[in-house]
Amino acid sequence: MIKFGFVCARNTFRAMDVFFWPVMDLLVWGFLSVYMLKVSNAVPALITMLIGATIMWNVLMRAQQLISVSFLDDLWSRNLLNIFAAPIRVSEYVTAAYLMGFIQAVLVILVLSVLANIFYSFNLFSIGLPLAFLFANLLLMGWSLGLVTTALILRWGPPAEALAWAIPFLVQPVCAVFYPVSVLPLWLQPVAYWVPAAHVFEGMRQILQTGHLDQSRLWCALGLNILYMVIAALVFRHLFQEARQRGYLAKYGT
Repeated sequence: MIKFGFVCARNTFRAMDVFFWPVMDLLVWGFLSVYMLKVSNAVPALITMLIGATIMWNVLMRAQQLISVSFLDDLWSRNLLNIFAAPIRVSEYVTAAYLMGFIQAVLVILVLSVLANIFYSFNLFSIGLPLAFLFANLLLMGWSLGLVTTALILRWGPPAEALAWAIPFLVQPVCAVFYPVSVLPLWLQPVAYWVPAAHVFEGMRQILQTGHLDQSRLWCALGLNILYMVIAALVFRHLFQEARQRGYLAKYGT
């Protein structure tokens, strides 16, 4: 958290980056939704689903990117070797990245919720208590993706840096962010149900349509997130040890 505040205070452009892309996503998708409502017979509930999906998708993406980009900051500043040479355990480094991802995700969802209320009269918090569980599941998935992304960059170095921005969009088609799982090809639908975010966005649409949520969606998402968090931790541990044994930390950190 201190690092995040220090970086934003010293670099105005980094502070802008935290909010610029999420706000642009909201404005573009929001005004597109309003346009659809005016020129077609689009159901108003569909418009609120698109706006809500845009806000919640940024929770996952911010959580993932904060972890991987935070690692890249240390890589670019040649500070990586200093960090792991200090009396800091890897678990503490990862936990700090998780905490920064949580703070950024909270800030983003608050800012976007206020803007959605101002521009589109959409109150995300009308979802009620289930919103907290939807948010938590997206955050957990973002953390898993961020940890795996960091592990891949740590193993393959600068050529893999693009993964920090590419991985969220790689999984987005099966996350069912802006459409239900039922519109996917039949062979791809089972894959989507193994993605926690698909259950989250399906649940969000269910709440906005009916006012109720099938609790099984939350439990499925939570169970999958726990499984993927364990897998992500094992992948990170294996690739980190391999990078240390092969001298990649010294190579990338100097």
